[in-house]
Amino acid sequence: MNMKNTLLKLGAIFTLIIALASCEEDFSTVDTDIIGQNFSTPNVVMGVTAYSRAFNGVQTNGLIAHQLGIYNDPVYDQLKADFLGQVRMVTPDPTFPHDTLTPQVEKVILHIPFFSNSTTTDDVTTFALDSIYGNTPIRVSVYESDYLLRTLDPDTDFEQGQLYYSNQGLEFDAAMGQLLAQVDDFVPSDLEQEVIFESTGDTLTFNPGLLMELPVDFFEEKIFNREGQPELLTNNNFSEFFRGLYIKVEEVQSGDNLFIFNDEEMTLNMHYSSETTTLDDNGNQETDDDGNIIRILNNFAMNFSGINVNVYDTNVPAGIMAALNNPDTQNGEETLYVRGGDGIVTMIDLFNNTDNISITADGEVLEEPNGLDDLEELREADWIINEANLIFYVDQSRVPGGAKEPERLIIYETKNQNVLADYSVDLTSGNDAVDAITTHLGRLERGSDAIGDFYKIRITTHLSNLINRDSLNVPLAVTVSHNVSQLDFQELEDPLLVLDRPDPEEDIFLEDLPNTSILSPEGTVLHGNLSPNLEKRLKLQIFYTVPE
Repeated sequence: MNMKNTLLKLGAIFTLIIALASCEEDFSTVDTDIIGQNFSTPNVVMGVTAYSRAFNGVQTNGLIAHQLGIYNDPVYDQLKADFLGQVRMVTPDPTFPHDTLTPQVEKVILHIPFFSNSTTTDDVTTFALDSIYGNTPIRVSVYESDYLLRTLDPDTDFEQGQLYYSNQGLEFDAAMGQLLAQVDDFVPSDLEQEVIFESTGDTLTFNPGLLMELPVDFFEEKIFNREGQPELLTNNNFSEFFRGLYIKVEEVQSGDNLFIFNDEEMTLNMHYSSETTTLDDNGNQETDDDGNIIRILNNFAMNFSGINVNVYDTNVPAGIMAALNNPDTQNGEETLYVRGGDGIVTMIDLFNNTDNISITADGEVLEEPNGLDDLEELREADWIINEANLIFYVDQSRVPGGAKEPERLIIYETKNQNVLADYSVDLTSGNDAVDAITTHLGRLERGSDAIGDFYKIRITTHLSNLINRDSLNVPLAVTVSHNVSQLDFQELEDPLLVLDRPDPEEDIFLEDLPNTSILSPEGTVLHGNLSPNLEKRLKLQIFYTVPE
């Protein structure tokens, strides 16, 4: 019975393709296609298992960027991203000209700029927006928050930083203060926005983004009338007194409207005016053409340089959640899931301590086991690994394809949350983000119909280290990535057990997630190692040469 028939009968988990990559005079060549061989041990896994898991929450303070909006995925349903931000004074202990210059607060403006690139031609600036998903109107509401965002964790005797997680929405909702402002039909625009101050004649221009005016009377009481008081002396005092803004979104019609933004560029400005101190020839304050004393526009600047948190509300279909909550960790799964946000990750075990092949002294691959697991066989064979790839085929029966398919996947080790060695030797690292690290982490390959076909992840150096340097073989994690060039990791609230060993101290957990996975709202579905479609089962390709 050939291997294909055996796979059909036994449902084996993984296909190992071994082929020759090159030949030199002092090398013998081996060209063995394991797909065409027989298995002599029934019901075994060919060295690899693959399954998917969801997690309860992930750290979202300390991200390199944040999200706001609603995204409806064709597979995973809706993701809603709200934002809690800590307001900081750019200059503490402010002084306002209360006594002689009749100040008054004119406008308070919250601005969250989009990621964009600008081009100016003939004094006209145009913007190309980035990291925006959809343009269906949504409701955006800004509330005062009464939730104290602490810098240090009291549970660690204030020795470690406080972590905040994506699943704390109900907790933040319970501390939600008064509604400050609301926009019922926000849609992203690539146009600049202008704000006119009639009392001073000034016009301020803002780059494309979310722009909202907050109530003047609230900030008069909160800030303007408290000059010299303890609440404004330091940012620590201020954060205790004015704990932040909570920005929430609601769906008003079905569709998508989510954007990623840099909270370092986010601003809150209290603009106030006061009479000019400039005198005319008669010693009086200068006036305008109507005889009114000229007023000068001033600004008290605040930003969000403190603690900022994304909270997500997701609605993954029950069938998918059931599969994620009860995966077959020993044999693997027919279907693999990956999704960003507070999302879903796939676990990969390359060899799983299995014994399915034996390799002779001259490098011939036989199908009879010999008591050594496959990784030990490869180590004994002393092959030169020319190339090794993991091939993840998109399950096109589940994924409609098109723009909502994630362009990139990222892979990393679960034990130490490090990327693989292939990442650091990828010569495309200097390219723009969408084309960076593409030798190792290949972009989604699409067919002529623009529907995603497969992702190829090259792990040549990683596999070579496992075989020739006895590197520790630990399970790998795969998920989506918004930008594979960014490598910071965020902690999971509840680490996932991925390798249960006899000694509990040697158990391996998935404890972190790449922050760019958290920033991606997208997801996809992949064929697993037990997929009924044999041609699209998860594949590990090894191209090697055997020395004489």
